[in-house]
Amino acid sequence: MKISRAILVPAILLVYLAVMAYLGISGLRSGQTTPTAYTATLVVSLVVIVLLHFFLKKRERLRRQRLDDIKRNSTKQE
Repeated sequence: MKISRAILVPAILLVYLAVMAYLGISGLRSGQTTPTAYTATLVVSLVVIVLLHFFLKKRERLRRQRLDDIKRNSTKQE
């Protein structure tokens, strides 16, 4: 079974975000980063990843529909 790009890319980005959040927690604890900035960065990143997931899902659906239309039209012409 092939893993959908709409699942794979956001999953990789979520792992990356988790690693970056873990690495950034030391800056938060030492006072280099404010809690607001840290939280806002995480929230905005999560929102972008979720929007990317839905965008890629829609793109795959449209591509599948276009390929189905091409197949349907090629069988009608024969």
